[in-house]
Order: sequence, then C-alpha cells, then structure tokens
Amino acid sequence: MQEIQEKILSYIEKNSRIDLKDLSVILGEDEAAVMNAIEDMRARHIIAGYHTLINWEKAGIEKAKAMIEVRVTPQRGMGFDKIAERIYNFPEVSSVYLISGGFDFMVIIEGRTLREIAEFVSQKLSPLDSVLSTKTNFILKNYKEQGTIMAESPKDERIKMSI
Repeated sequence: MQEIQEKILSYIEKNSRIDLKDLSVILGEDEAAVMNAIEDMRARHIIAGYHTLINWEKAGIEKAKAMIEVRVTPQRGMGFDKIAERIYNFPEVSSVYLISGGFDFMVIIEGRTLREIAEFVSQKLSPLDSVLSTKTNFILKNYKEQGTIMAESPKDERIKMSI
C-alpha cells in the first residue's frame, strides 16, 4: 500500500488534474486500487487539498506578497503550536512555517497592496502577546513557485554576427 501511495503522491503533486484512468495506466495499477488509495489518503489528510497555481502578473491583477519572519515567546505547555494557530487563522495568511535560525516562524502574507500587508503586520501580527519582533520581506518578482517557472526567460536581443 505504501508503494502505490508514494507513486500516486509523486505524480499528482505535479499534475492534480490528471484523469483517474490515465493515472492508473501511467502507474500500471488497477483503476479501483488507485481510486481507493486516493480516497484513503484524502480521509487521512495525506492529500490535504488541491490548488491552482496562478500567475497573477500575467492575469493583469495586482497582488502583493510578503514573507514575514516572526520571533515569539513560546507559551508554557503549548510550545509554538498555539501561537501558530492564532497566526494562521488570519485570512491574509497563506502559509506559516516553524523555522530554524534567528526567527521562529516564516509567515507568508498575501494582499492587494504593500500598504495592506504593512497594516496587517502593524495592526494584527505585531500586537499579538507572544510576538517579540517581525521582519517583513516583500516579494518583488516571482521567478519560480512550487516547481513551476513563473517568469519568462529574457529574449536575447543581441545581433548575431559571423566571421
């Protein structure tokens, strides 16, 4: 069972829209076995969701994104989990990671403008009791996300010469 799960997960991580019949052919597995394995992984939250990767810049829609490093004081008996929960429940927050190094969390925020993100940090995130400090890094350009190249390679505009 573990082997079929790993095969399925490796494939659908890159192409979640694949037809079940096509996936079973590619994996060389029975369609019912693949369907049962997927349903089992959904029930156990191994497959936690399906997301569409959107290039907002190409769509002509303004979006701002920031990676915010957050230093906190862990709560007695709960460690970092309770603080992470308070942070990830804000609708502006798309991801929260416990990290090593000089900060405790990496928080990914999305908003319409840089100002909207700055207001979130100053009015909602920084005032939390356990938050000691934050460092906001605005994302200026997205080159690659989740294994997908988002920016087009620049065209070589040099004149070709031959001798």
